[in-house]
Amino acid sequence: MEEFEELVSSLTPREDNDAISSYQNTTAVACPACEEPFDDMVVCKNEFTSLNLDMDLDLCTTIDDGNVVIFTHKP
Repeated sequence: MEEFEELVSSLTPREDNDAISSYQNTTAVACPACEEPFDDMVVCKNEFTSLNLDMDLDLCTTIDDGNVVIFTHKP
C-alpha cells in the first residue's frame, strides 16, 4: 500500500468520480507490472466499471486494496 501511495504522489490527477480515479504520468514513472514508462493510470472503484477508450492501448493491470488498477501504454 505504501508503494502505491508513493506512485500516486508522482502522478498528475486527471479525473475523480464515483467509478474511477485517473492520473497522467507526466514524469515517466515506470509501470510496476512491466517496468516501462506508462501514459495513464486508472483506478476502478466499483466492482463493475466500463471504460470507453478512443484509441488502441496496451494495458497492464494490478489490484490495490481490492481495486483494479490499469496502466495504459500507447503503442
